[in-house]
Amino acid sequence: MEQPRYLILENGRVFRGRALGATGQVIAEIVFTTAMTGYLETLTDPSYYGQMVVQAFPLIGNYGVIPADFEAENPALKAYIVRSWCQVPSNFRSEEDLDTFLLSKGIVGLWDIDTRALVKIIREYGVMNALITDDPAPDDATLERLKNYRLTDAVRAVSRTQAQTFPAEAGRRHVVLWDFGAKRNIANELVKRGCDVTILPASATASEILAFLPDGLMLSNGPGDPAENTGIIAELKTLCAANIPIFGICLGHQLLALARGGETMKLKYGHRGANQPVQETASKKVYITSQNHGYAVKTACLPDHARVSFQNLNDGTCEGMEYLDIPAFSVQFHPEACAGPLDTRYLFDRFIERMDSARG
Repeated sequence: MEQPRYLILENGRVFRGRALGATGQVIAEIVFTTAMTGYLETLTDPSYYGQMVVQAFPLIGNYGVIPADFEAENPALKAYIVRSWCQVPSNFRSEEDLDTFLLSKGIVGLWDIDTRALVKIIREYGVMNALITDDPAPDDATLERLKNYRLTDAVRAVSRTQAQTFPAEAGRRHVVLWDFGAKRNIANELVKRGCDVTILPASATASEILAFLPDGLMLSNGPGDPAENTGIIAELKTLCAANIPIFGICLGHQLLALARGGETMKLKYGHRGANQPVQETASKKVYITSQNHGYAVKTACLPDHARVSFQNLNDGTCEGMEYLDIPAFSVQFHPEACAGPLDTRYLFDRFIERMDSARG
């Protein structure tokens, strides 16, 4: 008989399921994503570092594992939870099944639980800590660790340690991509538009970045509390004064706001999925976007030189910023998302136009 595996929430709710992937006990912050496709991108998105991810869509694994679609070489999440997993995937690009992949990467998984009920609990009570274990009655020490778990130093954990360059065919511009947990497709979108891309680690200083004489600076996505990254924020203040075009995505959007005098807040359960509606404030156009974040920029604390460029239509939170005194803009969502809606890919073209205009 298959060994049961249990999910224990910080609020005391217990779910019984079945084992998937690696064995072991895991404590992490539990979050959910509503995306119906792109589970490989979810599994390999560095922004999920240290988290336990629940797929709201019930069937996962049907097209197998395709390394060419990964956003990073290895998963950064701590555990993966699904309702049903397809044990016999069907796709000509697939190289292995989901269970084998999770096992090889040491990721603990759980399946055959009521993910609908689980998502409703997280939505009502907010993001909380959770434990996956084979023991339905863990000891007091384990429950204390569950209660006290905190995610820290996340950017350093996922950022590369060495610079890496991705040349474009007949590259006409040079962009530095500052890696806070960058998804591969950000660099891909820039390269497709004729940009040579140099990816630098999160530990890079402003002087090191400026030494590359970039035409533009790209601030990547990434995990964790943006306000924790005080060193990066200080360097970013110097880079803003250099007056080079800047484009920030997700965590990069939040860090730019903090560097410019704004504030951030933690959301109740975050925005994670591929169907988040946002409205561009200037044109009033509505776009469907892919998102993965648990923090947001406070609209009530914006400096005079900044304005909201996009707003979330579900909860009214800030989804984009335009800076009036420097050539910089940012968005909370993912215009590079793959799989995901392509509605906002034009923002990369806008960044290209900013760089070309700055060069004269």
